[in-house]
Order: sequence, then structure tokens, then C-alpha cells
Amino acid sequence: MFFEIFEIFKNIASSKLFFLILFNCSLFMNTCHCQDEQAFMVKDIYDFSLSQGHCDDWLQYLSDSIGGRLAGSQEALDAVDYTKSVLERFEIVDSSWKQACTVPVWVRGEKEILKFSYQGQTIQIPALALGNTVGTGSAGISGEIIEVFGFDTLEILGEEIIKDKIIFYNRPMDPKKIITGHAYGEAVDQRVHGASKASKYGAAAVLVRSMTNRLDDWPHTGVQLYARDIKPIPALAISTNEAEELSSRLKDGPVSAFMKTSCEVRDSSISYNVIAEIKGSTHPDEISLVGGHLDSWDVGGGAHDDGAGCVHAMQVIETLNALGYQPKRTIRCVLFMNEENGLGGGLAYAKASNENGEFHLAALESDAGGFTPRGFACSADPEVFKTYLANFQKFDEFLDPYDLYLKAGGGGADIGPLKSQKGLLIGFRPDSQRYFDFHHTKEDVFSNVHPRELKLGAAAITSLIYLIDQFGL
Repeated sequence: MFFEIFEIFKNIASSKLFFLILFNCSLFMNTCHCQDEQAFMVKDIYDFSLSQGHCDDWLQYLSDSIGGRLAGSQEALDAVDYTKSVLERFEIVDSSWKQACTVPVWVRGEKEILKFSYQGQTIQIPALALGNTVGTGSAGISGEIIEVFGFDTLEILGEEIIKDKIIFYNRPMDPKKIITGHAYGEAVDQRVHGASKASKYGAAAVLVRSMTNRLDDWPHTGVQLYARDIKPIPALAISTNEAEELSSRLKDGPVSAFMKTSCEVRDSSISYNVIAEIKGSTHPDEISLVGGHLDSWDVGGGAHDDGAGCVHAMQVIETLNALGYQPKRTIRCVLFMNEENGLGGGLAYAKASNENGEFHLAALESDAGGFTPRGFACSADPEVFKTYLANFQKFDEFLDPYDLYLKAGGGGADIGPLKSQKGLLIGFRPDSQRYFDFHHTKEDVFSNVHPRELKLGAAAITSLIYLIDQFGL
């Protein structure tokens, strides 16, 4: 029996089959070794980010020491200089620069005054002017309030009823939407276009319910846009609690309002994107971008929106530097200016990139706060998306242990103009449930960011950038 078995293995050893088995075993072992190497690197990324990363320190300085960073302000320029100086510290960075972009300049002016009068009494209400809105003039504006929940109501009421009135948009975000960004997207049209729609029928001004699911006392600002063919009218936001109270009062009888603001639109100015680059060793022409937007609204510290996204991107650079990683592809950290009220930075970056004939294999934007990471969503030109998505989702074996999903349906405002380059656009997706509690308010400050959640987000983003660099798409 022994000799029979020996003869079988002898025959196998002398055949091509034996060598084929050896080859496949060797290939399998090398693949396993390669995957182990990447898995250990992801673990190292998490270990460094959580124990030694400085993204929380940078965010605290941006939010507390510099504060609100509306494009065109001195605070925005201070943030440019600060973040550039941080990125220049890392030896891994081959080059860094400021990229000029044209931005609008809107000034809020003195504190807004809003008073409601009903049933013989007058009360003052906290309010915030919406971004880019005109002021009321020194005399202020008075008028009776009409509550509406959509633009179709304006058409039904018509100019005869609306003329010289103050339109109150009171459509809440849909609490049934699990992803709060979807609810925001369905409700925000009344903030962005409400003044233009009401002006068409002769309204004197508008009030807008703040964009949040929570009932609280903080008015939320945010951009509003005027159509070219209408008269600009003032637009103010009130808190959700005040919106509920005003709606209740209107059911009992007429309510009038007096508002006074000194908002001003000034001439455009020059500001800057901040860029730091690590040149790839083998595929330098394939760029992986990671970034956020450096500007924020002026009323808080811009901690979640979007200081968190900026320091996430900066942490990618620090972590790769600390771990001594030399990327195969070019990795570029971009901190965009003017996402909030114009997109000047994103448009300027894409224009320069296209003119230089660049190719962004991947562009990842973090602009959803510093909360616990949930995963990533992606989009691309239809011509390439199916292939990219399939390869993108193969990273799941490395990221699933960290409870991260990879799916279709993401991107970001600043990286959107890069879509024509036919790379993959990726949006970082942290837990969204509390984001709109702080979004565009005075409460968007560092004390409302949990440092561990922030660092977990940075680790997740760094890991994905690393995996794209290792495997491509």
C-alpha cells in the first residue's frame, strides 16, 4: 500500500498538474499575504488616528479661536493661513499652495430685529437673516403675516392677497426620513428660493422656518438666492419653536411683524483654496482628492459645517506621514472656500484642474459633520460608474470590521464640478440624526463635537484613501 501511494505522488510530481498546484498555492498565499498587509495598515491607521491624531486640536482652533469663516471675511483668510501652516509641517507633503478664487461678500450687519404684534401685545423674536439677503433699510419693514407651506399656495393666493404682506414659510422637515439629509433636501427650497417666489407676487419680506427636525430656540441661517427678474426682498429665519408658536397664533387671528436688518451685499473679493499634495510614486497622474470646505456661516464656529471635514482631510496627511507611507498615486488635500454661498472654490479648482489636463481617479468630500462614521456613498459619470462601484465595494472586506458601508448615491458640492473627468466622487457619511440640530446656528461650536467621533471619521476616510491608493478602481 505504501508503495502504491508513493507511485501516485511520484506520477503527480512528474506532471504539469503538480506544478499547476504549486503555482496556484503560491498565488493564493501571496494574495493572502497582500490582504493581510492592507488589513494591518488599516488597523495602524485607526490606532494612530485615535491615539495620536491632532484633528480635534485643529478643529478647536478653527472653531473657537478663529470662529465663523464666511467667504470674504478676515476670519476666512485667517483660516486659510492657519490650515496651510499646519499642512506644511508634514515632511510627506511635496508641495502646498493657495489657489485664488473669486467669492461674494455678504455682511450681516447689526443684530436683526423682529417683533410680532397680535391681540394688542408686541413681543421680540430671535431671528437670523438668510445669507445674501438684502437689508430692510433704516426704517424697517412692517406687514401682516401670511402662513404658507409651499410655493403652490402663492399662486392660489395671488398678488391681490400677497402684495405688501410678509410670507411665512412653515413646511417642516419630514421626520419620517431616516437620512435627515433627504428631509433637508425636500424642505430647503423654501429657504433658498422663498424670497424670490414671494417677491413675484409683491410680498414685502419673508420669514422661514429653520431647517431642523428638532424643536428648539435657535434660528438657522443659510443661503438664499434671488432670481434675476425679481425685486430682492428681505428674508429672515426663525426657530422651529417660534415657527410652531407663530402658526398657533395665526389660527387665533391676524399677526403682524416688524423687521429691521442692515445686511449688505458688497463687491466680490479674492479668497483662496488651500491645497497640499503628496506625489505618487508609480501613478502620479492619478489623483485621489480628500477635502472639505473651509468657509462657514458667521453665527457659530463652523465646527461640524465644515471644520470637521477640513480637519478630517488634514488628518489623512498627518496619519500617512506618521506611518511613513509613500503613496502610489498622488494624494491631494483640498480645503475649499465659499461652499456656503457661491461655490467659488469648487468651481475655481475644477476649472484649473481641467485646464491642466488632470485626472482625479477619486475625490472624497467630508461635509456632513463630525459624528460617528457610518460609511461612504459614491457617484460618477454613467459611462464608468458601474465598473467603479463594483471595485469600490470590494474594499468592504477591509472596512466591514469597522462597521462601515460602501454604496451608491454620494458625492459633494465642491467635488461635483470634477464629474466630467470621469473619476469616482465619494461622500463621507457619518450618523446624520443630530447634524441639523447644529447646522448653520450659533451652536455649531467645538464643544458640540465629540473628539472620538471626529477621530473615528478621520480614520475611516484615511483608510479608504489608502485602499484606493493601493488597489485603484
